[in-house]
Amino acid sequence: MSHKVTIADIARKLSIAPATVSRALNGHPAISEKTRKLVEKTARKLQYKRNNIASSLRSGKSNLIGVIIPSAEINFFGSVVHGIEKLANEKGYNVLIYQSNESNEQERKGLETFLHARVDGILVSIAKDTTEYDHFLDIREQGIPIVFFDRAKEELDIPAVVVDDFKGGYAATEELLKQGYKRIAHISGPAHMDVFKKRLQGYQAALKAHKIHFDLQLVVEGYVSIGSGQQATEQLMRLPEPPDAIFAVEDFTALGVLKQLKAMGKKVPQDIGVVGFANEMFGEHITPSLTTFDQQTVTMGKEATDLLLQLLDSSSKTIAQQKIMLEPIPVIRESSQRKK
Repeated sequence: MSHKVTIADIARKLSIAPATVSRALNGHPAISEKTRKLVEKTARKLQYKRNNIASSLRSGKSNLIGVIIPSAEINFFGSVVHGIEKLANEKGYNVLIYQSNESNEQERKGLETFLHARVDGILVSIAKDTTEYDHFLDIREQGIPIVFFDRAKEELDIPAVVVDDFKGGYAATEELLKQGYKRIAHISGPAHMDVFKKRLQGYQAALKAHKIHFDLQLVVEGYVSIGSGQQATEQLMRLPEPPDAIFAVEDFTALGVLKQLKAMGKKVPQDIGVVGFANEMFGEHITPSLTTFDQQTVTMGKEATDLLLQLLDSSSKTIAQQKIMLEPIPVIRESSQRKK
């Protein structure tokens, strides 16, 4: 096994004190530029690898940010991570990604992993299976800054960056109403999650504003998946008075809606209109293309990272703005366009 080069090896090579080598490698102002360059050159020549864990123990800072996402298979979260990494890297931080797979248990393991890695702060989008939130409060009580993105829990009073889901739910429903659809159904997500609850509330508010009776039969709670969209659509289309349009809580559910309607011989948007939410990449490539709402994912990632960096840079661990709400941007395509 090859010998691992240490600071002491560099010191022996240059006939200087190990403390001088350490200061030079860490850019200490007491070390001359000539000595610093000589130490760095020798370290490269000897293939010295810095012990980041030991460095973080000494400095109390790892320059690592932990990010928990519900799923790496969903382009939405990949795009948010792109925004996170862009700003984090600019500010000298590296990013660790952990996938919860929508599992509360995995989410908790992710937080434990980050604790062991001594991350400076954590960004989280809550898993669908999470109904108890003590693990987030534990992290905060340990003095580690935490910020939610997309999926947050208002009662926890943890900083968050979200899209205006109420406004998005309202606008999605109104888009269908403007196209002449009258009996609009909604396939929601798990009711305990704020993000899906607010989209449902927006749907209800739009119906009320347009004097359309709210029919509880037209709301089906789904699980945010293609299969869930298919099952909910089959249930809705079997009603004595089936809907003439469906607002799906997000795009994978909407894809399931479209697949099931096609299997049932229904034409979209002629027979029935469909609107999704999230602006996943597949939406513009399917037939018919999917009307949806963009959630400004890259901006969301940057804003969440900025909030976390404010917490990391603040001795009081406070920030000026606890919650940032982004505008949902309509992306109108074929699936809702009955009127040409």
